[in-house]
Amino acid sequence: MWLAQEETEATVSMMAEIDATPFDISPADLSGELPIMPLRNAVMFPSVILPVSVGRPSTMKLVKAAQKKESLIVIATQRMTDVEEPELKDLYRIGVIGKVLRIFELPGGNATVLLQSNGPKIHLDTITARFPYLRGTVTVVPENMQEDENDDEMKILEKTCRESSLKYIELSDQLVADTAFAIKNLKGVEMLANFIGSNFPLPVEDKMKLLEINVLKERLYLLNSVLDRQNQLAMLKLNIQQRTQVDLDRQQREYFLQQQLKNIQDELGNGNDDDMALLSAKSKKKHWPAYVDEAFARELKKLSRINPQSPDYNVQLSYLQTLLALPWEVYSKDDINLNNADRILNRDHYGMEKVKERILEHLAVLKLKGNLKSPILCLFGPPGVGKTSLGRSIADSLKRKYVRMSLGGVHDEAEIRGHRKTYIGAMPGRIVKSLIKAETSNPVIILDEIDKLGSDRQGDPASAMLEVLDPEQNNTFHDNYIDLDYDLSKVMFIATANNLASIPTPLLDRMELIEVSGYITEEKIEIARRHLIPKELEANGLTKKQVKFSKDAIEFIVENYTRESGVRELEKKIGKIMRKIALEFAREGHESLHNIKPAEVRKYLGVEEYSRDKYQGNGYAGVVTGLAWTAVGGEILFVETSLSKGKGGRLTLTGNLGDVMKESAMLALEYLKAHSSLLDLPEGIFDNWNIHIHVPEGAVPKDGPSAGITLVTSLASALTQRKVRKNVAMTGEITLRGKVLPVGGIKEKILAAKRAGITDIVLCAENRKNIEEIQPIYLEGLTFHYVHDIKEVLDFALTNEKVPEAIDFSIVTENKQEAPSAADAHS
Repeated sequence: MWLAQEETEATVSMMAEIDATPFDISPADLSGELPIMPLRNAVMFPSVILPVSVGRPSTMKLVKAAQKKESLIVIATQRMTDVEEPELKDLYRIGVIGKVLRIFELPGGNATVLLQSNGPKIHLDTITARFPYLRGTVTVVPENMQEDENDDEMKILEKTCRESSLKYIELSDQLVADTAFAIKNLKGVEMLANFIGSNFPLPVEDKMKLLEINVLKERLYLLNSVLDRQNQLAMLKLNIQQRTQVDLDRQQREYFLQQQLKNIQDELGNGNDDDMALLSAKSKKKHWPAYVDEAFARELKKLSRINPQSPDYNVQLSYLQTLLALPWEVYSKDDINLNNADRILNRDHYGMEKVKERILEHLAVLKLKGNLKSPILCLFGPPGVGKTSLGRSIADSLKRKYVRMSLGGVHDEAEIRGHRKTYIGAMPGRIVKSLIKAETSNPVIILDEIDKLGSDRQGDPASAMLEVLDPEQNNTFHDNYIDLDYDLSKVMFIATANNLASIPTPLLDRMELIEVSGYITEEKIEIARRHLIPKELEANGLTKKQVKFSKDAIEFIVENYTRESGVRELEKKIGKIMRKIALEFAREGHESLHNIKPAEVRKYLGVEEYSRDKYQGNGYAGVVTGLAWTAVGGEILFVETSLSKGKGGRLTLTGNLGDVMKESAMLALEYLKAHSSLLDLPEGIFDNWNIHIHVPEGAVPKDGPSAGITLVTSLASALTQRKVRKNVAMTGEITLRGKVLPVGGIKEKILAAKRAGITDIVLCAENRKNIEEIQPIYLEGLTFHYVHDIKEVLDFALTNEKVPEAIDFSIVTENKQEAPSAADAHS
């Protein structure tokens, strides 16, 4: 093991005090079992003294025992340095015989040991013991070292070896200066070769090759070759270091020259470089507020004092370029033509009358007043109804630039307000970036999916949006990166959302909410005919002369292959049909007219994926049709009530009902208990009959108060065994006093009833206003019955006709001791 330079110098001084007289070795001394000392990263040659560092406990025991007994030891080298307990296969088999001269104890349990080798080389034959240290048997390796040192070849080899070793000492930083003195004064060629092999930091593999050679002249040839290679590597390393130093010196020299040149240019009045001149020229063309001009001049002066090679230079330059890129007081001129705006909105979107009306109102006021703070509109509704694409149409109608900003998944406040420019990698927020992209200060910016904003340890971006979306505050919007107020009052923000419940109340309060409800079947047919089919024809390389859809085919797709409020799935199904037709054209090599009808739809799209619920008649007591609102539109649902004999009058509710709907069922039952005389119910009926209410499709969660009157009617029909009027559906919330309250989703509900074949709809009188907002064409064939309390519902919905096989309640109520039977009423 190699020692540090300080330890080597100290060891050399100690060696001067040690008697290193060569010792004699007889064959008898090598005939028995000898201790074996393994070395790491070191090879010992005959007739040399070598200091090694000892750290292994077993090796420490060996050297102490050898010094005490003055016994001979075998010194061998390990093949792998990381092996702690080497075996025979882990050691080179050629080694030397030596002894321990001196042990120098060091702190920490380690020690430096001076070893002296003498006699011939040996071959390690076997290892006979491993504890407390290695022991084994050896045999002598014969050598031919009796060379004529006066031979010319030997003289030249010796001279070359000394010169190469002295040059290596000069180039290497691992050898002490005293080594050169030793090289010059060593006598004998063999001693020179062994000293260099033992003490020079040559690769272990090369040292072992030298040790294994038994002819002196061959060993010298190999030693000269190894030293020459090491000298070349040392020269290469030195050249690399010098070249690196030269490059560093050149960079420093160029830096000082540039600084001197800059000082000279400043003295001559030519200190502005190209960046400074370009920025200054652009700033003169900007018509920005005075406070921005002052801030820009101040920051530009700061840039002039920064060294261009400094990282701060690019940070400052990027900031100034961002200030110049912002459209300060640059506005596009609004083209206020109400007829043209109305045409564009109707061209791009079918329906959405409220949204279109609100946009036209804004344009009308803007035309009369000439200046108006832009409103903050929030379009909310189910996915796929065209909320996002509506923003582009609004921008077209206003002749303004359009920018879409997706907020879904944004959870860092700095995404909205930007980072302070002192941070590494700072940049402006999305609002400023959108203005730079639009190149005007009054674009239409769509804040898409504003209800999907998140929040984490980096802040709440929804709170950062409060200033953006407040018409009273956004005229001085402050971005952290710009660090200057910017006027956003002329920007028309249009937010889109699917669920208002996830939007914070303060943010919701700043926006004008406009509901974009789902499309009814008739509207979807028109949207497909006007927009989706032409779009998919173009996307698939087809024309109107090649593919035509009948109205029945479009309705068949809507009713049987989609279940959504919007039209995304409808567009996908139409696209699928187009692709299959394109495949037929490509295979057959000729094109013919494809007139798509329901039969062809089934051919291209396969078996129907969905089925609409249909009215099932009134042949059973306790079965009433209700109306429900879902995210994919309106649906009808059936409420079923069954009676079974049993004491206690237990109420069971099934069908995956939510808490609100369960409460409505309990309200309905309590109301009928309190008003049993209203229906002439037998006395004790609630004590002797268990009631089970079920809403089919149990895998679908159901909740909400709108099934209240449906539950009351179902219970009343089961308890009286009276039929429910044909083709009737109902929706409305109830109170314990029997009042009927209004509910939402009326448009979707009545259209679902119409599809199911319902003719009469019962709902709260306060929902009349919702019916009046629907176009009359969609209400044809429907009769509405407006009610105020439950009595009116029951008077209309229940007939005086009993169902077949009606239950006779008098048997159980008169004979209360009779055991309950398992017979149930049909439901």
